[in-house]
Amino acid sequence: MAGDGKLEDGEGLAPGPGGAGKPRLDMGCLTEILGFHLRMANVAIFQDYQQTMAGLSLTPKQFTVLELVGRNPGVVQIDIAELLSMDKATTMALVDRLEARNLLERRTSTIDRRRKDLFLTKQGQEVLQEARDLIAAHEKRFTSRFSGTELEAFIEQLRRIYLSGEGPHGDQGSGNPAGTADTP
Repeated sequence: MAGDGKLEDGEGLAPGPGGAGKPRLDMGCLTEILGFHLRMANVAIFQDYQQTMAGLSLTPKQFTVLELVGRNPGVVQIDIAELLSMDKATTMALVDRLEARNLLERRTSTIDRRRKDLFLTKQGQEVLQEARDLIAAHEKRFTSRFSGTELEAFIEQLRRIYLSGEGPHGDQGSGNPAGTADTP
């Protein structure tokens, strides 16, 4: 930006909604706002996800729940809700939809009869495997833009945001990811 506050050749300009070929807009301070860039990246990833998963009709949250139940048979809804920072009602509705599709089932816990443990059905296992295969291709379309080292660093930097101690997942006292101590 020039000293007079005016934009230099193309600085702060970006294609409008829809990408290249659209009107270039003055982005103003948006070029410096982390949340804006995270949102734009999320939109790109979500649009590709929707196209990729259209045949399975699985939302990202539904896939996440299937993956968590598949990797943690017998998990309870509250544990999923806490991990994903979702309220109990939203989690219950999500589990209800997956159960209605015969992808998972609730079973009474052998430890506490009031508790319902979650398990994938046979159909749920099949859908999850198909979804994993589709997700792998979807992820590759984005991760291939980075070297292995860049991707590892990028993911760690993102984790620093959501495990910072400022949100529901972090240790409120230390500001370190998930309460981990700084190491030399």
